[in-house]
Amino acid sequence: MDTIETIRCAGIELVGPSSRRGFVGRIVHVVRSLARWIDVLIERRRGRLALLEMTDEQLRDIGVSRDDAHREGIRRLWD
Repeated sequence: MDTIETIRCAGIELVGPSSRRGFVGRIVHVVRSLARWIDVLIERRRGRLALLEMTDEQLRDIGVSRDDAHREGIRRLWD
């Protein structure tokens, strides 16, 4: 019977810390996801700003008109 009690107590002791680790793990996951999303937004913004800096010849090479580049370049960060 002592073995069963030890196993049961060990299980109870692990419930608290493991559930906290689960909570912390979820928080870490959310923070990392948010950081990746912000990184994507920043990269998208850099690309849009690069379009605004291109010459007409460069835009013509990639098949984008000056108007399209301007329209894309002034879009909001989250668009």
